[in-house]
Amino acid sequence: MSSGSRDVSLEGPTDGPPATPSRDSGQVSVLLVGMTAIALTLVLGVVGATSVQLSRIHLLDAADAAALDASDEVNEEAVYDQGLGEGLPLTDEGVARAATEHLAARDRPERIGTWWIGEGTGTPDGRTAVVRVSGEAQIPVVSGILRSFGGGVTVTVESRARSDLE
Repeated sequence: MSSGSRDVSLEGPTDGPPATPSRDSGQVSVLLVGMTAIALTLVLGVVGATSVQLSRIHLLDAADAAALDASDEVNEEAVYDQGLGEGLPLTDEGVARAATEHLAARDRPERIGTWWIGEGTGTPDGRTAVVRVSGEAQIPVVSGILRSFGGGVTVTVESRARSDLE
């Protein structure tokens, strides 16, 4: 019995060849995973760089205080032999000792794993205290990965102080 009506398909027209999946089918998930990996890498990079900068600021603060403390470390022999002159006479050993004692008495910042007085600490002219402080920065998430490869991020700062007399 034909009533003259056609069967209507909700799937689309039936004229022509059947639709084949395109070559791009299913590739959106790969793109999404790739973009997520890139975004996470960028976020971790920014967090890491910020953390290292904050660690540098903490080390610089400690180096400034240690240099200021070391600039008051008088070389008594030079004072008795030559007098005070324009400023307090210093020695390399006195500056290094005062800086080491200052760091030992100070609380280490949370972002710094270890710290130490670096090479080059002393006095270049007998009047200026130069203190180099180095430390290993603790970077969120990244520090553990770096340690597994046998490394870390070491930050070194230098500060100078001088005690002039008027």
